[in-house]
Amino acid sequence: QLQLVESGGGLVQPGGSLRLSCAASGFTLDDYAIGWFRQAPGKEREGVSCISSDDGSAYYKPSVKGRFTISRGNSKNTMYLQMNSLKPEDTAVYHCAAGPNYDCYGYVLGYYGMDYWGIGTLVNVSS
Repeated sequence: QLQLVESGGGLVQPGGSLRLSCAASGFTLDDYAIGWFRQAPGKEREGVSCISSDDGSAYYKPSVKGRFTISRGNSKNTMYLQMNSLKPEDTAVYHCAAGPNYDCYGYVLGYYGMDYWGIGTLVNVSS
């Protein structure tokens, strides 16, 4: 069974940091483009970041560039999102996802969708 499971969400004060993790089972993340997406209350899901499977190039939503870093784990079945300088507007349920190795900007901008999704982890940025 192909599965993605996120962890690492929680409550953090503005300016703080969190690292989200995503563990895959039933398949190897190395073969896929991988990404993080988020959905805030009352809003549509949006792309946050994506990293390709060939050259490791990454693409970020402009509002998180310089604050968030996406990475693959050494185990081939994990991925991470390091989030620094968090803002209240970053509050959302964050989902990890994996899909064919298309251009990452297309995934983040919503031109096409990923194939496999986790159920999400809540990040709440509040004082």
